[in-house]
Amino acid sequence: MKKDVCPMCGGLKKKSTTSFTVDYNYGVIVVRDVPAMVCVQCGEEWLADEVASKLEKIASVAKKQQQEIFIAKYNSYLLAS
Repeated sequence: MKKDVCPMCGGLKKKSTTSFTVDYNYGVIVVRDVPAMVCVQCGEEWLADEVASKLEKIASVAKKQQQEIFIAKYNSYLLAS
């Protein structure tokens, strides 16, 4: 199957952005403008491995802060090395 064809509906996948949201014990984490491939027909979303890895790190940092609401922009959020 072609890489740019949605396996769910057969629609076309295009580069876009999405929001990543996690509801956890202390509150909610929202990361906006996350790069993704999104099906123009059904809206299904796919994240690259490196994007998912960065989201896991952002969520880990946010959980440690125990804020009720944590909002960040994906490309603006810098992680300490």
